[in-house]
Amino acid sequence: MRRAFDWFFRDRRDGRIVIGQWPNLPLWIFAVAAGLEWLAEALMPGLPAPLIAGLRIVALVSLAIWALDEILRGVNPWRRCLGAGVLLGLIVSLAGRL
Repeated sequence: MRRAFDWFFRDRRDGRIVIGQWPNLPLWIFAVAAGLEWLAEALMPGLPAPLIAGLRIVALVSLAIWALDEILRGVNPWRRCLGAGVLLGLIVSLAGRL
């Protein structure tokens, strides 16, 4: 059990246990765009729809970039699975809107 835990959660570069990390640029862009979208919808409901849609697109694209980055360059299998789960969630969410 200990070996499986180590394999799944240990950073391959320095051996530390990594479950979460400080957000990188795509995740910060997602957070800012999603927060602005939420604020715009809550505080200014009369804003043009393309502005709200633009913020949503920026948020979703940056989250997809983050997820792909985690899949390709995650420091351990947990981070790669996290990226895959987020990307799968985005795909299912977007497919449900079509």
